[in-house]
This record gives sequence, structure tokens and C-alpha cells, in this order.
Amino acid sequence: MRNLLPDLSPWKASADFRRLWTSGLISNFGSFLTFVALPVQLKDLTGSAAAVGAIGAVELLPLIVCGLYGGALADALDKRKLIVWMEAGQGLLSAVLLVNALLPHPAVWPLYAIAALSSALGSIQRPALDSLWPRIVAHDDMPAAASLNSLRWTVGGVAGPAVAGVVVAYAGLGWAYAADTLTFAVSLAYIVRIAPSPASHEASRPSLTAVLEGARYAWSRKELLGTYVVDLAAMFLAMPLAVLPFLADALHADWSLGLMYASVPAGAMLVSLTSGWASRVHRHGLMVVLAATGWGLAVAAAGVCGNVWLVLAFLTIGGGFDMVSGIFRSAMWNQTIPDELRGRLAGIELLSYSVGPQLGQVRAGGLAAWAGVRTSVVSGGLACAGAMGLLALCLPGLMSYDARTNEHAVRMRERRAAVQA
Repeated sequence: MRNLLPDLSPWKASADFRRLWTSGLISNFGSFLTFVALPVQLKDLTGSAAAVGAIGAVELLPLIVCGLYGGALADALDKRKLIVWMEAGQGLLSAVLLVNALLPHPAVWPLYAIAALSSALGSIQRPALDSLWPRIVAHDDMPAAASLNSLRWTVGGVAGPAVAGVVVAYAGLGWAYAADTLTFAVSLAYIVRIAPSPASHEASRPSLTAVLEGARYAWSRKELLGTYVVDLAAMFLAMPLAVLPFLADALHADWSLGLMYASVPAGAMLVSLTSGWASRVHRHGLMVVLAATGWGLAVAAAGVCGNVWLVLAFLTIGGGFDMVSGIFRSAMWNQTIPDELRGRLAGIELLSYSVGPQLGQVRAGGLAAWAGVRTSVVSGGLACAGAMGLLALCLPGLMSYDARTNEHAVRMRERRAAVQA
């Protein structure tokens, strides 16, 4: 039983890890409140599945542009300062959503505008966050840190939607947005206490040339490319979140919407809480592909079921598979990428695990409007599982990756050992 419990080594060894982890837990909880409230508000104002799915479309361009440039900024600037300013900006955007919700006749266009701006700020911040973890966590503790970071996300992902469903139904959208604004303020209080994290001496100045340098490095690492492609395909084809409000309607279970949003992170949390085994797995690429296949099959099963409790169960199972994939993707990235390139590669990673869900919302919403909600969910899940089979054949470098012998992992392990010595 002890071997299943999360490895707490990063938490015990680093005060900055504890501060960053706690900050993320708090802000994630609030962000998931808005994550539920925003599509519900759009559904109430427009009644259109396509309009809800369009949230992903307006978030896409800022995510791509700011994610790539944010990676270059993360390598060239102090990571802590960048994280602090982006956190403050996102708090202000939540306050604007609150003001709009309190108007006698809330407008639709601010919801799209805030979604786009929030995507931009989050995309600038995320590479700085992702490239900071390897600086404050020992090399061999990276899988454990990935599991703990996943746990932080999933706790907020379970509690936030579950609470949001109740708050939106009984207190109103304004309370959800107000709580999100407050959590950003509390999160900032933790982030400002983290030690400065200046740019590496080898880092390039933020520019298109610097971004292209990171892209060339990623292209040279076929096993890394494999992780990006697998996650992009899995999220684009099988992400069902945009149509969950309509699936709840189809099941005559409006009360279940918050639970549906919470189910995927609940499954992820169960995996995180029993992730002690992850540190003993070395074939990370194989696990990424197998887990993404399980994600697709679970989503398809959720679309087939007519019983709401079975739908919730399969969404939970899918969330668990998605978390397994995420843990091993993160371990591969953090154990093999040089510090001077970490921000730019984090920007590329951001695209792989964020563009997919955004496009997936557009796909799910558009197909649901044309062919029905269940068809959208089932076809996406099955297409995901089939795509994973093809990718396994096309990506031998990913399938054979072993953290013990991979040349990049060995080189980074030796570099970290030399610095600590």
C-alpha cells in the first residue's frame, strides 16, 4: 500500500516547490469555477452548442502566438516575475467577468474577449511555470513532481466544478466569478515569496529566431515530437467538455453537469493519489500511447451509455487514463530538455496539450450541432483509439524510449549531478 502513495520527496526537499504547488492548487480551484460558469452562461444567453464550442476557437490564436513567444520570454526573463504579472492579469480578467455577470443584461461579446485574453496571459505564464519546476526539483524526483503537480490540478478540477455546479444553480454566476477573483489574489501571496529565477547564461533573447531555435531542437527529438502528436490527437478527437451541458440535458439530468465536469479530474486525482508506482516505470513513451488509447475508449463508452451514473463512471476512468499519459509526458520533458531551452520547449508543449482541447471543443460543438451530442462523443472517442494504434506504428522512437538509457536523459542526469556536486 505504501508503494502506491504519492512520492513526497519534492515537497519535503524544496520550499519553493511547496509554495508553487499551493499557489497552483488555489488558483486552479477558482479557474475551474469559471471553467464551468462561462459555458453555462453562454448556453443560457445563446442556447447554441456551436456558440459554446466557439470558446475554443477564440482561445486558439492567442494560445498559439503567446505560447510560443511566452516560451522565449521564460528563457530570457526572470521566471518568477513573469509568473507573478500574468497571475495578476488573470485575476483582473475574472473581475471583469464578475462585473458583466452582475449587469441587468449581460453581454455575450465580453465572454469571448475575456476568454481570448485569458488564453493569452495563461499561455505566456505556463512556459515559465513549466520551466521553473526542473530548477527547484532534483532530476530523479521529476516523475514524483509530475505526479504531485497533477494532484494539485486534479484537486482543483474535482472541487471546482462540483462547487461551481451548486453555486451557479443556487447562488448565480456572479458568485462563481467572484470566488475565482479571490483565489487569484490568494495565489499571488504565495508566488511572490518564491526565490527569483533569472535567465540562464546560455539563454537567447526573446525573438522569432529564439523560437525557431527551440522548434529545431524539438524537431531533432523524435520521441518528444511523438508525445506532442499523441496528446494533440487525443485531445482534438476525444475531448467532450464543450458538449457536456447538452449531454446532461439529453440525459434529463441537469443536476449532473457539475459532476460531469468534475469526473475527468476526479479520475486524474485517483491516479495521482496512487502514483507511487510511476517512479518505478521507465518506458514512458509506451505508457503515454497506452494511456491515450484508454482515454479514447472511455470517452466513447461514456457517449454510448444512457445512464448518467455510467456516464460519470466512464468519464472518471477516462480522466485516470489521461493523467497517466500526462505524468509520463511531463517526466520525459523535464528529464531530457536542457535548461537554456526549457522555456521554449515548454511553449511548444503548451501547444500540444492546449491546442488539442481548444480545437476539440470546436469539433465537439460543431459535430454535436450537426449530428447530435452522442454521435459527437462516441465518434471522437473511437477515432482517438484508432489514431493511437496508427501512431504507435509510426513512432518507434517514442515506443522504445527508456529513461534509464536514453542519451538525452543520461546527459541531463549527469549535468544535474555535476551542478549539485
